[in-house]
Amino acid sequence: MSLTYEDRRMTILNHLEMEGKVQVHHLSELLTVSTETVRRDLDRLEKEGKLRKVYGGAVKMRMEMVEPPFLNRVQMMKPEKAAIGKLAASLVQDGETIMLDNGTTTIEIVPFLNDKTNVTLITNSIPILNLAMETFRGRIIFAGGEVNQECRAVTGTLTDQLLDQFKVNKTFISASGISLTDGITDFHLAEAVISRKMMQRAEECILIADHSKFGLSTFARVAKLEEISMVITDAGCPKEWVDTIEELGIEVRISE
Repeated sequence: MSLTYEDRRMTILNHLEMEGKVQVHHLSELLTVSTETVRRDLDRLEKEGKLRKVYGGAVKMRMEMVEPPFLNRVQMMKPEKAAIGKLAASLVQDGETIMLDNGTTTIEIVPFLNDKTNVTLITNSIPILNLAMETFRGRIIFAGGEVNQECRAVTGTLTDQLLDQFKVNKTFISASGISLTDGITDFHLAEAVISRKMMQRAEECILIADHSKFGLSTFARVAKLEEISMVITDAGCPKEWVDTIEELGIEVRISE
């Protein structure tokens, strides 16, 4: 019995959610329908605002093609980010050295580190530095370099070289997008480079991201999903994503 449009629609959107993009020929084989039928389905879904057609297939519709300013992003998904930050901070042990990249989720770790006086925090983020100077009682190392005013962080060769001097216990990285096809991505190449360097200098790398980041791909790749050891997200993360990440051998923790 042939699949109805609603059945095909659900399959297409599920694949789009996981992969970030779909291809006409692959869908044709998967659904056992002609490529013409798949193209008509994609036309309908584009009119519904569910995807954007591209040559040979379609990609997930994104509300933002460029990253909103840092101060605006701080307010987005704030309860979820705070819960993720609390769970992430609970993993930091006495005597450890950690790195935090520049992000509105990683900054939420800092308030929950205030009782960890024997921890060293390394960051390239100016907002994280400012907050840590107010609330954190451990050791702070700022990975200085060229100030990127758009990102509100320091990036570039000097920052990269300074980070090379350290070996840390844990690195916590944020993401603008997470997809199976493109892995962990960022809007800014300079920030992606620094996040990747932080991963390379850590014994354990932990990705922290709210559920809105899953299924998206942005400009610059930070790393493959398989290069991290743990994902911390919120309860809004789809079960399909949790199951898929765990199948890759990556631990998933859900904040309360």
